Amino acid sequence: MRVLFTTLASPSHGRAQLPLARALAAAGHDVLVATTPALASVFARDDVRVAVPVTVLTPQSFITPELVEQATRQGRGSGEQQDVLVSLLPRIISGPMARKLWEEILPVARDFRPDLVLRDGMDLGSCLIAERLGIPQLSTPSGTSNLLDPAEVLPGLNDLRKELGLACRQDPLSLVPHGHIDYVPPAFSFARHLAPSWAYRQTLSVDRGSVLPRWIAQLPTDRPLVFAALGTALPMARELAADNGRERPSLPMPDPTVTLRSMIEAVSRLEECTVLVATSGIPADTDGLPPHVHVTDRVPQPLLLDSVDLFLTHGGFNSIRESLRTATPMAVLPQFGDQFANARRVERLGLGREITESTPDGISAALRETLTDPRVLARARQARMAMLTLPEIDSAVTDLQEIIGAGAPTRWNPSHKNQGDKAV
Repeated sequence: MRVLFTTLASPSHGRAQLPLARALAAAGHDVLVATTPALASVFARDDVRVAVPVTVLTPQSFITPELVEQATRQGRGSGEQQDVLVSLLPRIISGPMARKLWEEILPVARDFRPDLVLRDGMDLGSCLIAERLGIPQLSTPSGTSNLLDPAEVLPGLNDLRKELGLACRQDPLSLVPHGHIDYVPPAFSFARHLAPSWAYRQTLSVDRGSVLPRWIAQLPTDRPLVFAALGTALPMARELAADNGRERPSLPMPDPTVTLRSMIEAVSRLEECTVLVATSGIPADTDGLPPHVHVTDRVPQPLLLDSVDLFLTHGGFNSIRESLRTATPMAVLPQFGDQFANARRVERLGLGREITESTPDGISAALRETLTDPRVLARARQARMAMLTLPEIDSAVTDLQEIIGAGAPTRWNPSHKNQGDKAV
């Protein structure tokens, strides 16, 4: 079996795909990853081939002042950058972005001749590539898959289908004719518009050989341990926006330096806790920090979360899933993209708090509320047990072989593995 992965956006998208790519490669299948030069290193230590034909990183690459003005004029949201971006996302991702990805990935696919495409949630161009080649395609875990409404992208995809000589589709869920892959059980799903699909157990550690630094083992354990991290997506997206701005104005992104400063000031007030802050390499002023706050560039997050009492997170989908897997309560300070929807979902599920007041006072208040609410910890433990009921990732190999063998597009219910139910 030849399997083509496509990977865009940030390294977190690639890390979400790695367990699946490894399982397929270990089973003897030929795996090729089509990605950007910036993300190729994510797969460098694995037994997969990598091609770098992709120049597209995020939908922000396609935002023009005209699109922003049009969306604002039409009253989409409040005019804030997040509302404008969400309103433009379906149009961009099913239009110019899908066309560009079609042009860049189709030659690779024709040469590789895959039996299956496992695509990044942002990559709708590969939906059409799979239709052209007559093969199945599924989306892999990502915040975009969770956020995107298939009904909103169907018109744009059908316009492209007409242009490319493909048959138009009437069913919005033709976007995922074989379902989508997730690492979260249906009861805790973050997919807003997709039916439950193929769900597998979250891999605790993706980075091979990762260990915690020895100094972390020396931290006090007689008080709550709080971990704060901004993630990798915001610094990367802001850098892209800045590069884009040299040619034309783009939608402004939050400043990660400002957000990090607010986070550090907030946790500095938690004298009753031990706090570890990971900056993702963003410069931080650590002069005068109280002794209970420890700042580092990076740390193996999935390993650390196993011992953490509270996670102050930006709300990226990788971080959300890792928290569910380790029963870690969350306080979510969203910055852009799907993170706002993720934060609201975390609170609705009872897994933590959405931080709506981003000042140090607002952040520290949310942290204390979450730490002292026993219902949050109980719910987090319930989520972890649900995560552990999922089949291991290796079972995906057999499932994907069955999809290829089925031939015709069919939507599947992941529960058939545990309950004997197959969807139609």
